[in-house]
Amino acid sequence: MMRVAVVGGAGYIGGELLRLLVSHPEVELAAATSRSFAGRAVAGVHPNLRGRTELRFCEPAALGEYDMLFLAAPHRETMRRMPEFLGHAKTVIDLSGDFRLRSPEVYADYYGVPHEAADLLDSFTPGLPEFHREELRTADRISVPGCMATAGILTLAPVARAGLVEGEVTVDARTGSSGSGATAGPGNLHAERSGALRVFAPNRHRHEAEMAQATGLTVRMTASGVEAVRGVQVLCRVRLADGADERALRAAYRTSYQHEPFVRIVAERRGLHRFPDPKILSGSNFCDVGFSVETGSPHALLIGALDNLVKGGAGNAVQAMNIRCGLPEHLGLEFTGLHPN
Repeated sequence: MMRVAVVGGAGYIGGELLRLLVSHPEVELAAATSRSFAGRAVAGVHPNLRGRTELRFCEPAALGEYDMLFLAAPHRETMRRMPEFLGHAKTVIDLSGDFRLRSPEVYADYYGVPHEAADLLDSFTPGLPEFHREELRTADRISVPGCMATAGILTLAPVARAGLVEGEVTVDARTGSSGSGATAGPGNLHAERSGALRVFAPNRHRHEAEMAQATGLTVRMTASGVEAVRGVQVLCRVRLADGADERALRAAYRTSYQHEPFVRIVAERRGLHRFPDPKILSGSNFCDVGFSVETGSPHALLIGALDNLVKGGAGNAVQAMNIRCGLPEHLGLEFTGLHPN
């Protein structure tokens, strides 16, 4: 059994990590930290865990030594404390944004502050199993991509690597309210969020930089908040390279994902769910990808969808843990989602 701890366990991502880890057959969940809720029962903050764990939150200063440490702490705080975190476990899996970008200059550009641990950036492996599986087998420092970035990368990377698209890519990303975290501001009040379709990042969202880094494409991204609680959907408008068509797109996705346990190609001729839809992915570790090609036009729409808290965060982290520890990738991630929900 691996002894693991979660830093920042009171938030939505932290809670999702706890949900997955408490039921994992190869994990002993030894600690979860929260300054605000230290001493309180984990199940009091995450009521879905009632009867599943007797664990109580502890102060970060009470952390001991573990086999693996999951970090769900805020951006900026994580990079400042990373030397401390590395002393608590041989393997650290970070879900903040602080170690996703390789370039400290790009980080400063998108996050608005200098990187305070730039010397550690190159030591982190991206926690995206579909493209970094072999590196993850021996990685002791893992950085999980952002939720919209994960959806965008899994949607764009196969066609980019196959040389099927050219020029600038436009990404319209939509996300549910849980993406803003458990301590979101007045913009996430029910009265403000209900019924809204609100553009909160008209340009230069930080996940744009992650997509560009992973795919080599020039990406322009807009992010909107939708009424859903969970879910991310990305609509990626691309110009096809000469000779590229619907058949070539499908072949590129099949080549990339035919053996992947958590990516499905969803591009059908008819039916209510003929394209990726985050609603049916709620609670699951799947990412669905699909496409539509305009007849007689060089343009195509590439579509990706996932649960922002699972495949877009905690699920990716657990999948990376399984690979690092030589376990079956699906272990602890078998939930298929609900329909209807």
